[in-house]
Amino acid sequence: MNYLEEFYRNYDEEGRLLSQHGQVEYITTQKYIHEYLAEPILEIGAGTGRYSIALAKEGCDVTAVELIEHNLDILRKKLDGSEKISVLQGNALDLSALPDNHFGLTLVLGPMYHLYTKEEKLRALSEAVRVTKPNGHILVAYCMNEPTVIQYVFGMNKLREVMDLKMITDGWHCVSEPKEIFELVRTEDIAELDAELPAERIKLVATDGATNYMREYIDAMDAKTFEKWVEYHLATCERQDLVGASHHTLDILRKR
Repeated sequence: MNYLEEFYRNYDEEGRLLSQHGQVEYITTQKYIHEYLAEPILEIGAGTGRYSIALAKEGCDVTAVELIEHNLDILRKKLDGSEKISVLQGNALDLSALPDNHFGLTLVLGPMYHLYTKEEKLRALSEAVRVTKPNGHILVAYCMNEPTVIQYVFGMNKLREVMDLKMITDGWHCVSEPKEIFELVRTEDIAELDAELPAERIKLVATDGATNYMREYIDAMDAKTFEKWVEYHLATCERQDLVGASHHTLDILRKR
């Protein structure tokens, strides 16, 4: 079993998205999914189906592709047979089983977290663009560098450890490999990838903004206060002066 399979076998991703702080990312992502909704929909790296199943239950035509068998087992168990959804095991780096120019909306909400070289990232993004219709949209999620430096390196007193292991550059960019599970990027890294694609950026959005810096407070909020927090977050999530400090971002592209 590889590092990624082991991680998702033991990690409760569904529980994270259902927590009050996790709902901010989910609510924000769903807002933009529905802003650019066009069928059929493809989700690459569908995980346990949090987005794919919700969209299918709305009546959308969805294809869900997921690499990890454990996640696929959970996803399939949630289906009651009424959903218009096809579930496939597959790799974001090779979508050769899917046709060119077919999907109106393509979601890449997990794979970029686990790709470590520019070559792999561009291959996954190029595949997502290839299968999307001209003028269709591709929504790509990333994990960002600065929250890890702030909360893990300094907040958890890991500075000496990460420096000894050479896990951070002189410019404070985290260095990841598969055993670290997550690849961390900056806004300029995303822009560099976008520049090599036959697609144009529409928006770059902070999907959780400041939420994860204060998750204990967010989880303790009463319903009305949480509603106001979400309102504040949605009002500021497109502010580019704040995006790079978000734990997660959503890059919204349109295929040329």
